[in-house]
Amino acid sequence: MRVNAVLLGAAILASAPSSAVQAPPAPRASFTVVHTYPHDPSAFTQGLEYEDGFLYEGTGLNGRSSIRKVKIETGEVVQQRALAAQYFGEGITIWQNDLFELTWRSQLAFMYDRVTFNQKKTFDYGGEGWGLTHDDRSLIMSDGSAYLRFLDPATFAVRRRIAAIDAGLPITELNELEYARGEIYANVWRTDSIVRIAADSGRVVGWIDLRGLLSASEQAGVDVLNGIAYDAQHDRLFVTGKLWPKLFEIKIRP
Repeated sequence: MRVNAVLLGAAILASAPSSAVQAPPAPRASFTVVHTYPHDPSAFTQGLEYEDGFLYEGTGLNGRSSIRKVKIETGEVVQQRALAAQYFGEGITIWQNDLFELTWRSQLAFMYDRVTFNQKKTFDYGGEGWGLTHDDRSLIMSDGSAYLRFLDPATFAVRRRIAAIDAGLPITELNELEYARGEIYANVWRTDSIVRIAADSGRVVGWIDLRGLLSASEQAGVDVLNGIAYDAQHDRLFVTGKLWPKLFEIKIRP
């Protein structure tokens, strides 16, 4: 969703609670690399999810978009389904027995059987599709603005919206998403930062500065940081980027 940033900011602030407007800036944290894994450098990563010991990845670009099941340790793609060339794949998430995938400008979401990758349904939505995750009740979608939509998994109907606000300012261009411990982690497009958003209110509770993950030589030919996956059972956080040669397990530190 491309909108005038000034108008968007004014609209969000007008509807934001006064406490959100007056709050001080959220703290910024750094990271420690726990482990480094190989990642397909041809994968234009748009969505990332951890489930049952595997990574599930959605990739973008017309003619190159796909959903994949990937071995973390080796980066090997063990299952893959290509998206038709007219679609630019975006965020993915797994909900119960299904895998959902957004498209960028086609205003269409696909639902697949998570085991077979067979397509089951499609859903229409307004605006652009960027990132996708879920809590215990709803799918959560970003569209390039500061807003996040909470969607009914059965119908894609919007249940509610929140706006990401930090120190009174809307945080726009929210991209790939991951839900963890009551917070929504979001890549902010064209930055090396992840923003942590309270899922109940939209208040930004923290930032993670991921500058330096790739060496200077590794940065040649890559695109932006994009891709967050959380292993709740083992409390592991994984991050990567579009066309990155590596995937990282990281720990957040002050």
